[in-house]
Amino acid sequence: MQPKRSVVRKAGARSRKLERVVKGFANHRRIEIIELLKQKPELSVGEISIALEIELKTASEHLRRLTIAGLVLKRHEGREVRHALTSRARKTLTFLRMLE
Repeated sequence: MQPKRSVVRKAGARSRKLERVVKGFANHRRIEIIELLKQKPELSVGEISIALEIELKTASEHLRRLTIAGLVLKRHEGREVRHALTSRARKTLTFLRMLE
């Protein structure tokens, strides 16, 4: 007996969602950004690039990918955008520490 198509579609959608999350943190710089935001929440892209000694453009691209993965939230404060971790990011850090 074959599984119903709706069950297979739901499993496929869950798998794609998990893949997006994993790709979101599958880079050492992104993990560094997550760790930094855990220690110092609400940082701007400029503050992150200075703290990690990386180019502003690089930090911005990593933050974009973390946001797409649902690991970082953006909050506008005047002309700046502040970044903070989501609960998913905190759980991801816990998971990563278990792998060490």
